[in-house]
Formats: sequence, C-alpha cells, structure tokens
Amino acid sequence: MKKKIITKQNYEDYWKLTVEYTDINGEKFLGTLKIIVDFIDNNDLSKYTEKKYEELQQLVNSAYPKEDMASVRKSINQFVKLGFINYQLKSYHESTKEFLEAKTKRKRRSFFSKIVYSNSSFNSDVTKYSEQKEINFLLKTLEEVGNLHKKDVVGLMTVDIPSVVDGFLREEEVKKVRSDAEKIKFIDRKYNQVGYLWNFLKKLDDLVIVNDILYFEEDAEVIFGEELRAEIKGRDTYLYRIYKNQLKNESDEKLGDIKCMLEKLSYPSLVASHIKPFICSKESEAYDPNNGLLLSRNMDILFDQGYISFKENGVIILSDRLDDELKGCLNRYSLELMFIDDKRNEYMNYHRNNIFK
Repeated sequence: MKKKIITKQNYEDYWKLTVEYTDINGEKFLGTLKIIVDFIDNNDLSKYTEKKYEELQQLVNSAYPKEDMASVRKSINQFVKLGFINYQLKSYHESTKEFLEAKTKRKRRSFFSKIVYSNSSFNSDVTKYSEQKEINFLLKTLEEVGNLHKKDVVGLMTVDIPSVVDGFLREEEVKKVRSDAEKIKFIDRKYNQVGYLWNFLKKLDDLVIVNDILYFEEDAEVIFGEELRAEIKGRDTYLYRIYKNQLKNESDEKLGDIKCMLEKLSYPSLVASHIKPFICSKESEAYDPNNGLLLSRNMDILFDQGYISFKENGVIILSDRLDDELKGCLNRYSLELMFIDDKRNEYMNYHRNNIFK
C-alpha cells in the first residue's frame, strides 16, 4: 500500500493552472474553444503531429491575434487544463459542444462544472498528459472537512495528489499543508495561479464563497440562511444593520427583551429574516423592517426555505414535507398579532404564495 504523502515533493511542485481568458461567457473564450472543436472535427487527429498543432495555432492567432505564439498556445492549452479538450487534440469532452451551444449562462455554468469536475487536470497541456484531477480532489476534500478558507486552498495547491491514498485530505492534513504553504510564501510567488483557481471555483455549481471561505451552497444556507443570498447579491452593510436594529427594537418593545418573535426566547444570536427574500426585493423592500422577522437560526432556516409560513392571523402553516414529530413541536408556535400589520401581511402573502412549500 502506498504511504500517504500530503506535502509537496519539492519547492516548485504545484497545481499549474494558467489561463488566457477567465470569462467563460466571453467571446474570446467561446470563440477560441469553437475553433479548436471545429479543427478536431475537420481533421484526423488519431496521430498527433506538431504540424497539425501549428496549423491550429495559426487559426487561433488569425481570429484572436497575440503578441507572440506562446500566448496563442496558452489560450489553447487552457482548454486542455480545464478538461474541455483532451491530450494531443484527439477528442473533446462529451459536454463541450453543449457548453458552446448553451442558450443561457446558467446552463453554460452547469456544463462548465461537469466538464471541470470530471476531466480537468491542471498539469496537462496539448503535449503533456496528467491525471491529477485537482478539482475532483479539492471538492472531495471540501466534502470531508465542510469548508475551506482561501489559504487552505492555497495549501492544497502544493499537494502531490497521486501520493494521497484516500483521494482527499482530512482536517488536520489540510491545516498542515496550509502551514507548509505559508512557510514557503507560496501565494506570494504563485499569485496568478492562485487567482485563476479561486476565480474558477466561483463559477462551479453549488459552491459559494463567503468571506474568503468556500462552502457547498447547501451547507452555507444552513449556516447563513437569509444572509447568504444577501451576501451574494451585494447587501448594503450599513442599511442592513439599521434594518436588523429596527427588528431588535420592535422585539424589545413588544416582548420586553430582544427575543425570537416566534419562540420568545433570548438566543445569543438572532437572524433578521426577510419575509420577501432579499434577493427578490427592491431596495425599498430589502431594508423595510415590515419585511422581516427576528428569528432564531433554526426558525430562520425553516422560514427561509419555505417549510413554515403564517396565516393573516399569525397561525403557523407547516409544509407536508416536514417530519410528523417536528410538525408536532412546531404546531405550538404562532406569530402574535402584535407583530402583524397590513404592510407585514402584504409581505407574508408573498411568502405564502411564492416561498412556502
């Protein structure tokens, strides 16, 4: 059995992701990829030759001229590294054409995620073959440890993946490679490569980055609830603080303390939970305290994800998707009439019709 080795083998071993274009919806990214795909379709590349590769370089340079051919090769090789095109131009990923033909950015993002996860290998290029599958390794590590700080990802970039028997690192191992990378100032020397990787992680389905920490979106929703979408949309931090303070003041005034409006308990941390989601709201609605309830984390998650809502008289409504035992516990709660007015009921009507499951 191979011994697990989680540190770099020498000072310069790292994930070599270099790209020419970073906008996957941009004309140059899509146009260059189409030229390569058409070239593969129109030529017998079962036997790779330098002459054929030079022909492709000339085609790409004619469409998107560069100062030198090294930049042209870089623009081609990025598609091998990301998994769209296979080694020696022999073929392309089965979803590459679907990526090119996607009618929306959302669909293109999904095909991009599938291709990169299943076929990318950053140390590959047209003339060099690698099976390291860095993104696959990174996401399996993320699944194991729950979240990865940007500095953790930098540490992962120094890992020799074939020497890792399990195919992922555990929490203590992540801490070690992060520490090792910091000691050798890896991020200072390989700033561009780190930037490319971090940029492409933002483009993958079901991943979110909050405060330089990478999460699976489902996990982040549990941790941040409503605040996650606000963070992604671009919340005005100061207006949000005022909005939350107004809800705290309302709770204090009506309950005699700052408490969850539903459970009437003084939690150490409470969430200003939007009724009409922040991401769906106009600015006048996003920071309107009538469009909010001060809730505990658990109640916020249930409300935010549509598992509970409230009738006009404050009676709780429970989704059929909830477990019967949980329904029994939740049935004893209701939103008191002192928290309900005409404006809040307008928002609640939106919640009942659009968010409640």
